[in-house]
Amino acid sequence: MTEKQMLTGLQAGDERSLDAAILSYSRLLWSIARAVLRNAGTAEDMEECVADAFIQLWKNAGKLNETRGSIKTWLCVAVKSRAIDRYRMIARKNEVGLQEQLASCGAGLFDQTMDAVLQRELLAAIHALGEPDREIILRRFYYRQKPRDISIALDLSIKQVENRIYRAKQKLRAQLDGGKHAANEWSI
Repeated sequence: MTEKQMLTGLQAGDERSLDAAILSYSRLLWSIARAVLRNAGTAEDMEECVADAFIQLWKNAGKLNETRGSIKTWLCVAVKSRAIDRYRMIARKNEVGLQEQLASCGAGLFDQTMDAVLQRELLAAIHALGEPDREIILRRFYYRQKPRDISIALDLSIKQVENRIYRAKQKLRAQLDGGKHAANEWSI
């Protein structure tokens, strides 16, 4: 089925056109969702993003206009935005978990207490960076995503991501006593 036939069928409410779109674009949408959610989400999160994109396609089929873009493009944008939203939701949940872990650290021994203090300092400094630097640093060093994956997720060039990482690391070093303790500990 061609793109034009698919669009016409979707606008007419033909479920076979939706099935054709699913068969044609599922692998592509999965790869986009996987790129955004690689180190943060589960397979279920990715599946939900892809399914949501197809549901939105079905619901908004009447609004689609072939002069403004193809179904493929519309679906790619839809799944990417849903995956980014899902990533942010997961990051917020994990952030609370990380803060709770940091608060519960240091239950007794001096070294554990100092580690927890340094970790809290580092976390506070990261939060002070602002967006998108904060998200880039968390993705790079907490979720261990590569700059290429971060650039896809945040719609930035790889060079922009690398430059922001470099500048954010400099800011963190300056905030953390010239990089003498916590920045070294976290390989920043």
